[in-house]
Amino acid sequence: MIKIKKWASIALIALLAFAAVAVPAGKASAETTGKTVVTLGADLSQDQRQSILQEMGVNSDVQTINVGISDIRKYLNTGSGNGPVPSNNNAYSSARITTMDSGNGIQVKAKNVTRVTEQMYANALVTAGVKDAQIYVTAPEPVTGTAALTGIMMAFEKATNQQISQDQRQVANDEIKQTSDLGQKVGQDKAADFMTKVKEQIAQQQPKSQEDVQNIVTNVGRDLNINLNNQDINNITNVMFQFSQLDNIDWNSLQGQLEDIKGDLQKNFQNIINSQEAQGFLDKILNYIKDFFNNLFG
Repeated sequence: MIKIKKWASIALIALLAFAAVAVPAGKASAETTGKTVVTLGADLSQDQRQSILQEMGVNSDVQTINVGISDIRKYLNTGSGNGPVPSNNNAYSSARITTMDSGNGIQVKAKNVTRVTEQMYANALVTAGVKDAQIYVTAPEPVTGTAALTGIMMAFEKATNQQISQDQRQVANDEIKQTSDLGQKVGQDKAADFMTKVKEQIAQQQPKSQEDVQNIVTNVGRDLNINLNNQDINNITNVMFQFSQLDNIDWNSLQGQLEDIKGDLQKNFQNIINSQEAQGFLDKILNYIKDFFNNLFG
């Protein structure tokens, strides 16, 4: 019996050591890092709600916000007019946001979203003043994704007890709409890169007039070989001029945030996914250890 216990102890130490190596230091699952808030489309069925919560990997008691069309219009102060809402007037897109420690940046993953990329979301969230958050956007079936940004901002406010200004809300939503519209013409990735570079130039040059912003838009389009017509230039210039006039943008840190977004969103999020998979593997190891000792001494 003494030898059995000795070998059992050795096995336990080895398994724990292996599990410790399997989980990267400082990497925790989204459910245990910071505060998590989930927004659910108000038009989801009960089965769809449960399926999405399961997909997000959160418990049923997670803090949730129901987001319908009326909520989006109220949040954006658009009344009953034609705000940036789904064309079918149904709200299905949902999001999970988890706050993270300072310096982690914005990490986005989207599923079943057809017109908005991760970089587009991250770009618009920088405009809204969102920092250091992991975001997952999904829907039970393909949606454009343009309305999901409202839910993300509402969730961020709830998770951080911070208020996003009305101007930032509106500019962020207008920005994502213009970027997604441009993406239909030139490709989503190219449109997102274009908008990132425009915002970088605005941060560097601090333009004072709408004409200055228009010059930036035109020059960046030319540099990226994007053929912008007059309507494109006017629409994007209007939004980016509003962006340049926001009072509470930290221009010194903005360029760093935009640089972090470019090109590595998927890489950053994949690190978290790997961490979550490793955490799941650790759970399996611990369950194996439990069964091992139950069989050995039970």
